[in-house]
Amino acid sequence: MVIKCVWLLLLVFHNNVEAQMKIFDVNQYGGIADGKTDNSKAFLDAWYAACNNTGGGVVLFQKGIYLVNPLVIKGSCKGPMELQIQGTLLASREKQYSVDIDHWILFQYIDSFVISGGGTLDGQGAASWPYNDCSRNTHCKPLPGSLKFDFANNTRIDNITSLNSKNVHINLYACLNVIISNVNISAPGDSPNTDGIKIGNSSNIQIYDSVIATGDDCVAFLPESRNISVTHTHCGPGHGISLGSISGSSISDLNVTQCSFVGTQNGLRIKTTSPSQPGIVSTVKFEHIEMHKVHNPIVIDQQYCSGSGCTGPVTKIISEIQITDVKYNDIWGTSETDVAVTLNCSENKPCEKIVLQDINLDYIGRGSTKASCLNAKGVAYGKEKPNSCLQS
Repeated sequence: MVIKCVWLLLLVFHNNVEAQMKIFDVNQYGGIADGKTDNSKAFLDAWYAACNNTGGGVVLFQKGIYLVNPLVIKGSCKGPMELQIQGTLLASREKQYSVDIDHWILFQYIDSFVISGGGTLDGQGAASWPYNDCSRNTHCKPLPGSLKFDFANNTRIDNITSLNSKNVHINLYACLNVIISNVNISAPGDSPNTDGIKIGNSSNIQIYDSVIATGDDCVAFLPESRNISVTHTHCGPGHGISLGSISGSSISDLNVTQCSFVGTQNGLRIKTTSPSQPGIVSTVKFEHIEMHKVHNPIVIDQQYCSGSGCTGPVTKIISEIQITDVKYNDIWGTSETDVAVTLNCSENKPCEKIVLQDINLDYIGRGSTKASCLNAKGVAYGKEKPNSCLQS
């Protein structure tokens, strides 16, 4: 109910102010849509002219291709702001840029903000992905993401396309009341760390009616995420929807419903490190989910380790993250592996109140699907394919 109210307020805000907001056309501030000229200064000049205008304004990129180098755009402004992208914003391909900073376009300390227009942000990541060696280099410099939001409140991202980010496509940190709708996020399935949407330290977030096809998580929930919903969203290729990896702190009140997964590495995954600091994952619902050729449809992994810091298999799971009150309801489709449900929980903090209701997952190979449980407590009812292995 809280998220629905937020959505209604943002929708009313957007509809009421759009017709009366003053337009600040980037072309009138020196912008040139030739795909070669750096439009960073024109973008900033148009933004701050709108930002300092009483009543705010709309920063407009008309149709065309605008090269934009890395920017930091800050509030607060004298009224609501909108960035309307009708054309294409093009990131630099330069190697130096790709390894020396952590963002392409960063918005900080903004409120009452909309990004819309049906246009495209092209991160030109293919030129930089070969320099991503974080899987084998502990001193690697992460490549920059495309859109980054720090301390952004009452924000809506609607009807845009994000292509080939060098890293994360949309990254939210310490944000409140954000709607992401009708977005198309795309990068090749083998592109490293190109998460679609990553959320941390944020609350009251809604994602819906979107398509996310990347080389990493479609949506990733990081610690201190709460009150978040993902609805009517397609995922694939990619690593699925993930909570974590979590080494402490908490994630709560998440709802993923009426979504589809095709050809993803994972489907619905909760991952924590072992060992870890104390924390909790609670009140999570995965409902009405369609899966096709998903490698690991349902996964809880409390001994998760990724990258060059992993030394070998962990024989004892000692995560201090308590996973409780997680419901999987009406999950159906096909699994690439025979073990379609894996609940691998901590020995000293067993998973509790896990509910499996109407799970119907078929193995695309020969035989039937199976479930594997370790230290997982809960109940199963309705359709059971595979048969539940939960402890009562």
